[in-house]
Amino acid sequence: MSTEKVRVRFAPSPTGPLHIGGVRTALFNYLFAKKHGGDFILRIEDTDQARYVEGAEDYIIESLNWCNIPFDEGPGKEKDAGPYRQSDRKHLYREYAEKLLASGNAYYAFDTAEELDKHREDHEAQGKTFIYNWHNREKLKNSLALPEAEVKQKIEAGEPYVIRFKSPENETLQLKDEIRGEMTIETKILDDKVLFKSDGMPTYHLANIVDDHLMKITHVIRGEEWLPSLALHELLYRAFGWAAPKFAHLPLILKPQGKGKLSKRDGDKLGFPVFPLEWKDPKSGDISSGYREEGYYPEAVVNMLALLGWNAGGGTEKEIYSLEELTHAFSLEHVSKGGSKFDPEKTRWFQHHYMQETGNEQIAADLVDLLKTKDISTTPKYAQHIVSLLKERTTFLSDFWNQGSYFFTAPENYDEKAVKKAWKEDTPQILQQVIEILENTEDFSAENVQDRVKSWITSEGIGFGKVMQPFRISLVGAMQGPDVFDIAAAIGKEETVARLQKARQQF
Repeated sequence: MSTEKVRVRFAPSPTGPLHIGGVRTALFNYLFAKKHGGDFILRIEDTDQARYVEGAEDYIIESLNWCNIPFDEGPGKEKDAGPYRQSDRKHLYREYAEKLLASGNAYYAFDTAEELDKHREDHEAQGKTFIYNWHNREKLKNSLALPEAEVKQKIEAGEPYVIRFKSPENETLQLKDEIRGEMTIETKILDDKVLFKSDGMPTYHLANIVDDHLMKITHVIRGEEWLPSLALHELLYRAFGWAAPKFAHLPLILKPQGKGKLSKRDGDKLGFPVFPLEWKDPKSGDISSGYREEGYYPEAVVNMLALLGWNAGGGTEKEIYSLEELTHAFSLEHVSKGGSKFDPEKTRWFQHHYMQETGNEQIAADLVDLLKTKDISTTPKYAQHIVSLLKERTTFLSDFWNQGSYFFTAPENYDEKAVKKAWKEDTPQILQQVIEILENTEDFSAENVQDRVKSWITSEGIGFGKVMQPFRISLVGAMQGPDVFDIAAAIGKEETVARLQKARQQF
């Protein structure tokens, strides 16, 4: 590693919600920066105004903050390298496009969309592919083929044009990727990419290179979908006479079955989110689920994403990492080249772990808030007791309600199968005797109630199932939950007796 300060950037486009693949790219940039005492920069690449979506930038920032991977510089955290939105930097790009024109590394092209479509159709008819580059550029409508006076006349007349990069004709380009190693590419297969559009805006390629240079980015860590652009980007750095940053292209996150990139459709089909936060489309009103709203802890999501395409090496089987541990362990050398299958069940496994690691007091506070949304009021102390009884069985906060609503409200319905199996002709009489025992029990602790009831069952010679199954159904509504005496002690004598009376009279 050089002595130059590490500076990395995450540069999403605000065209919709941030996919978890994008979150992982941001995470790996963050980890790399923090590992080397560097800066993590957020740059909003919003030059494509036609695809700009209202609220997407705020969503990106909120997602990074929720994941506890905040940026050091970016919108709202302005420093010397700003502004950090490309739309606020557009005055810069023209100047750099003209530098490339002046050095002979770029040229004006006046071909219309219709003319280019015609060339493509002609090539297809001959079984060929049309590429705008060295083999035909001097036959097309551009400043390489047209007289200088005619070019000047067209520009002065306001005729639309683009500025294209002039790719080298016959060169073997040596490329290096920090993850994939050495690569070579023949420049004769490259097309002359548009750098500056007819609407006066730069394309991604020009704006990206100029911004990375001006922001002193040392390492570009991005998704593998940008690997085909690496040759052009290296050539652009060379054309400007600038030192290129180091490049690292991250592997794809694949569908659970392993074929193809993970998409929103996969999440919809299999019932898991592919976005960090819930997203409401401002145009259609469609709502996409998010990990936060589904009840996941950010630590679980970050831990899961870190292990999609990276491992600490050294044969370790360690899977649980705090953000601090990830920062210490992370290196690009241990990022895999191949894609990683997304596993929804493994994500739940991480969430279950972090639920068990979270203090009961914190969970209880969240549970009190959840119950308020159901118009149920309870004390933090009671909520904490219920958390202690149910926690081992839970993965999400909502599980405390789904698995333990009977701790807060009497069951309105009873599991028909369970009732049919447990309820006998003499069950009402047995429950009446249990009620009498409970009413005469002063110390209503779980241990004491258990001693009293079980002693009576033993003395009467009744099967435990004949008593305990109807007892549980009366309190819970089904054959589920923790120890029935823990439930009775939690809800109290009065409520326990009331539920037994209700069930006794109902069947």
